[in-house]
Amino acid sequence: MNLQKDNILSAKKNIYDYNEALKLLTSVGKFRISLGLERILKILNILDNPQDKLKIIHVAGTNGKGSVCSMIASILNEYGFKVGLYTSPHIFRYTERIKISDSPISDEDFGRYVFGISHLADENNIDLTEFEILTAVMYKYFYDNAVDYAIVEVGLGGRFDATNVVKSPVCSVITHIDYDHTEKLGDTLDKIAFEKAGIMKKDCPCVVLEGREVYYDVADKVGALLEVITPNGESINMLSDFSLNLKGVYQRENLALALAVIEKICSEIDSETIKNGLKNINHPFRFQYFEDKNLIIDGAHNPNGILGLVQSLDTYYPDKNRRFIFGCLKNKDYKQMLNILLSSQKPDVELYFYHFKHQNSAEFDDLQSVCPIKAKELTSDTKIDFNDGKLTVVCGSFYMISEIVNILGIC
Repeated sequence: MNLQKDNILSAKKNIYDYNEALKLLTSVGKFRISLGLERILKILNILDNPQDKLKIIHVAGTNGKGSVCSMIASILNEYGFKVGLYTSPHIFRYTERIKISDSPISDEDFGRYVFGISHLADENNIDLTEFEILTAVMYKYFYDNAVDYAIVEVGLGGRFDATNVVKSPVCSVITHIDYDHTEKLGDTLDKIAFEKAGIMKKDCPCVVLEGREVYYDVADKVGALLEVITPNGESINMLSDFSLNLKGVYQRENLALALAVIEKICSEIDSETIKNGLKNINHPFRFQYFEDKNLIIDGAHNPNGILGLVQSLDTYYPDKNRRFIFGCLKNKDYKQMLNILLSSQKPDVELYFYHFKHQNSAEFDDLQSVCPIKAKELTSDTKIDFNDGKLTVVCGSFYMISEIVNILGIC
């Protein structure tokens, strides 16, 4: 079996490129959500279970997963470890999802691994989804490149997410949770928390942000070593003292979690290394400010994320009139998102809706029908005066950011 999988992965080198791999991943048969571990376990078993040979930090939650992952990765990179980082979604290219020491997987390796694993799956009658292919690619790629740590962000939920094939993570993390993907995870916070808690493993530490009863129950049942973290004075002071590339009032919670993980897995890392690691974080479009256009792009894509965005705007820019550019997926609670976004509206608030190129993107009329104010439509021909004194804020979905960046001439 070793010979079979190694031959397939090597034989496809230089045959398939990034664009062909992209077509495969986004094809009708692959581009879907189908929770469950049976398929991913089968393909990883054929690949000799590379996930069992990695030191994995597994991160679940509703909001903040990517930021926590990036903080931990940057600190460990600064200390000198070779760190694999797996996050989603991407902004511009799929290769952003799989990185080693902040360098994305190459187009050549991406195509080779995607097609190699897809061929293995087809030969063994395993019907993998897009995310399952990417997750198998990630585990095999990190193993082949002998990373010291693999930081793995859950895709959706936790218990039945494809990443949750980890038997003994060096640490698990659950960030803040709130209502999102309720059609798959449940319609109460306890049900959602239970799904997230599915990443807890026997005798393995798990740090969580909130002391929910369901966390204690699951930890007791599986024998996980639970620790509840609060953003205490020390972590808040560290956030103030350090030059952290990730802004936003909610980042103090994420920092508290990241520091707890570092203390558990590598307590010898000194404060200067942590300080430098936090300075060098590369995690764009999380309350990111572009001075030349007086514009912020934030990936907030659910009600709780929008609430965090508004709180940050009120903290950092309390006196600024605002212009919002908003777009989101149809399965999001965009009525509540808009109500929160406009709850502290300034006298001269301006609102644009953007219908982006995603099969599930909400259309202008969908958004306007639940919006308390009249909006304009953003198109490629829209002209915006960025020198009129208003703070422009882009939010609602990660999936539209690459298009917005092009339309507005950013980067």
